[in-house]
Amino acid sequence: MASGGKRIVFTGGSGKAGRHVIPELLKRGHKVLNLDLAPFPDPNAGIFTLKTDLTDSGQVFNALTTHYNFEGYEYGHPEQPPDVVIHFAAYARNMLVPDSETFRGNVLSTYNVIEAASKLGVKKIMIASSETVYGVCFSEGVTDYHSFPCEEDYDVDPMDTYALSKLCGERTARTFSRRYGNDIYVLRIGNVIEPHEYERDFPTHVNKPETRRRNVWSYIDARDLGQICDLCIQKSGLGFQVFNATNDTITTTVPTEEFLKKNEPNTKITRKMGEWEAPLSNRKIREVLGFKEEHDWRKYYKPS
Repeated sequence: MASGGKRIVFTGGSGKAGRHVIPELLKRGHKVLNLDLAPFPDPNAGIFTLKTDLTDSGQVFNALTTHYNFEGYEYGHPEQPPDVVIHFAAYARNMLVPDSETFRGNVLSTYNVIEAASKLGVKKIMIASSETVYGVCFSEGVTDYHSFPCEEDYDVDPMDTYALSKLCGERTARTFSRRYGNDIYVLRIGNVIEPHEYERDFPTHVNKPETRRRNVWSYIDARDLGQICDLCIQKSGLGFQVFNATNDTITTTVPTEEFLKKNEPNTKITRKMGEWEAPLSNRKIREVLGFKEEHDWRKYYKPS
């Protein structure tokens, strides 16, 4: 582990986002243990996965004091709690399992991870929330956003179970941060885009913008999400915080306000927006954390 790197326990690292975020954290000098029910998809990545049922509180407490790989037995002492816990594990959307199980699994695992980390003295915790809390992604039928841009002070009011489970996680984070005085940062993660998906999906995303309405015409590159996690590690002392984790720009060929006024006439725009600013705005992570995107979609897909 490089000087200044942190010891991180990462849950759900074998999933769509985690499989890119963990390598970004390793590149930045951190040491990572992956807690997941599935092995890490790249067997050559050097990432140890501990199979852990996060809905079992005892397993979570135990996993947070486990060696990061077999080399740990050479240290001559048991593993101490990590410097950082990043919790991404969850049922990733509705309709993977029945709604009641989506709620049970997501809420209970998030509670268990935050409780165990807080009681073990971990001072920096991050949890994954979702763009879905803004209430349109999994709404029944066509519903309007309250206002644009969608920022962290928005009155989130979803009507689906997955987003509700994420809101419960946000409230759990706020509760434990207040009780233990630790930093717990909530990342409202946009639609995660892997490198291979630009060529495959963005011709439709850009040329048929109606297909991206439920995603607020926004996204997050999985590698940029790794940068955001690292910036959260570096920035301490903020207590409980919510951050939209999205890239900078709207996924259209029409500037933001022009596009929204034409296509979303029922929804007010509450402030002057940047020419190409994503409607699910990342202004807070840029201003507070210093985020600078590296993977603008226009680098990978050129509209005709």
